[in-house]
Order: sequence, then C-alpha cells, then structure tokens
Amino acid sequence: MAVASITVALAGTGFAQQLATKRALTLEVAKKLAAAAEAEAAKNKFTMYITIVDDGGIPVYIAKMDDTQIGSYEVSIAKAQSAVNFKRPTKAFEDAVVGGRTAILKLPGAIPVEGGVPLMADGKVIGAIGVSGGSSVQDGQVAAVAVAAFEAMLKK
Repeated sequence: MAVASITVALAGTGFAQQLATKRALTLEVAKKLAAAAEAEAAKNKFTMYITIVDDGGIPVYIAKMDDTQIGSYEVSIAKAQSAVNFKRPTKAFEDAVVGGRTAILKLPGAIPVEGGVPLMADGKVIGAIGVSGGSSVQDGQVAAVAVAAFEAMLKK
C-alpha cells in the first residue's frame, strides 16, 4: 500500500518530466565509427585495435585488424575509457607530460598517449573511441577520422 501511494504521489508531481533524456551510442553507430577508423588504418597500412565505449566506459564494439600486436587490445580500451572519464582526448595528457607535468602520471586511468577521443553530442560525452597499434600520431589520426564520421552523422 505504501508503495502505491508513493507512486501516485510521484506521478502527480510530474516526476517523469524531471528525468533527464540523453543520447546514447548504439551498436550500429559504433560499428560505423569502427569501420571509418579501420578504413583509415588500412589505407595507411596500419594494424590496430579500435574500441568504441559508451558514456560509462563499457566497450560497445571492439575491432582487431589482422596482425595487430596483442598488447594494443587493453591499450585501446584504456584510451577510450580515459577519454570518457576525463572528458578530453588522451593527447591532452600526452602533451602535459611532454611539457613536464609528470603529476599526470599519478591520475588513475589517465592515459598519456594519443588515440583516445571522446564522442560528444549536445555538449555531452556519450562515448569515446580508443585506437592502439601504431605510433601515437598514427593512433590519433585514425581516431580523428572516426570522430569526424561521428560528427557528420550528427549533422544529418
């Protein structure tokens, strides 16, 4: 009985209207972003892991190109999670460390290597991409192509 009266009381206050609505990354979109990244990597003869995570840092889609080093699996996930958790590209951490700000290395989950980029919609982080397998610059290049593809999808 008490539960029912609480439900009725909440419904009467417009509680449902107070709930946030947000965009969410879908598997279909994640696959398209990974395909764009993979095409860029293949065009340049890079072999990479490409990970797309949701806004909680949980992998939605992971692609492994043939002959990619196994160590890049976990790195691609960590880069994507770092980009989501800190709401910035991992290149920002790399630049800080290169600039002498070594305290960055003590931040839990902050990966100071280019290749992790948040995916933004309506000014909010809704996921991220993490790419690993090449140099930092190569990883960043491939991630940037996927982010550009994502931004183009949002404009449609």
